[in-house]
Amino acid sequence: MAKPSWETEELTALRDMARAFCEKEIAPNSERYLEQHHVDRDLWNKAGELGLLCMSIPEEYGGGGGTFAHEAVLIEEQARVVDSSWGQSLHNGIIAHYILAYGSEEQKKHWLPKLASGEVVGAIAMTEPGTGSDLQSVKTKAVKDGDDYVIDGNKTFITNGGQADLVITVVKTDTSAGAKGISLVLVETDREGFSRGRILDKVGMKGQDTAELNYSGVRVPQSNLLGEEEGLGFIQLMTQLPQERLIIAVAAVAGMEIALEKTIEYTKDRTAFGKPIFAFQNTKFKLAEVATDAHIGRVFVDDCIEKHLRGELDIPTVAMAKYWTTDTAMKAADTCLQLFGGYGYMNEYPIARLWADNRVQLIYGGTNEIMKEIISRSL
Repeated sequence: MAKPSWETEELTALRDMARAFCEKEIAPNSERYLEQHHVDRDLWNKAGELGLLCMSIPEEYGGGGGTFAHEAVLIEEQARVVDSSWGQSLHNGIIAHYILAYGSEEQKKHWLPKLASGEVVGAIAMTEPGTGSDLQSVKTKAVKDGDDYVIDGNKTFITNGGQADLVITVVKTDTSAGAKGISLVLVETDREGFSRGRILDKVGMKGQDTAELNYSGVRVPQSNLLGEEEGLGFIQLMTQLPQERLIIAVAAVAGMEIALEKTIEYTKDRTAFGKPIFAFQNTKFKLAEVATDAHIGRVFVDDCIEKHLRGELDIPTVAMAKYWTTDTAMKAADTCLQLFGGYGYMNEYPIARLWADNRVQLIYGGTNEIMKEIISRSL
């Protein structure tokens, strides 16, 4: 994995710590995470103790006072150990930033230190059984009753849903106003009427506690609204989604680089017809293609990160990054898996896991078809 152009000496030191953490705390337990469909709860606390949670949140709210680059380092190091079970990139790069950007001072002081310590695990509930990328069509309602909201509805495909203590919930506060009727409300998972459905059985990311969530008359105070007034939810979502899409692109490129690294190692070690698989022209040419795509992806994503750090990353460009890197990473994983032969299809080999885990990247954070729609509007 080449050193990114944005990496400073401080970030290199962080990378060493993040790598050691992932190799010590995640890699030895990855099989168990896959079997139990969630990471151990104390993984969050251990990460919090080391300062690996909310690194891009200001120190005054318990965070690390860093930037998105700090989050990118941890995303890459988690990818290096071929782990998709730990939902830290959502917790750190998305949930905490919704609260930082839109929360009241009281909300920020209450929740951000707990997210940073690992005491609280965060999730965001957008998708519903009948509503995917079309967020304007959500059915979950929050109706005022006295000083409370009463929330009713169902959510699905919720990352960290099984362990979350706090869920940013996308609701309709005005069912007649379309996008202008959407609001974001903080819901603590110990509220009466909140329940979790099953942990979903997925093609990949089997160690991730992706869950169904149910709201049946859940009462929360109106002070749990994110933002100064109702109806800002859609704008809030659209403003934060670019960072989510960049997180996906960072993970996709890191996954490509790891797939390439492991496949080169395997093809140089494995023999067929008396010589290493790497010696065959087809192998070398296929790996040359993957190496080129990984390098192009790295340059593109590094440029996006640099732009994001300067506040210059626009929505069409990050849509390009999300769509192209995930599409290309899927092709790369497929090419690499083929070079492992039958072993590539065995779950005990990391390439099989990479291949299965990559597939959903073309779907979540907005499908790649939606990304192309966004790009086309800028043409």
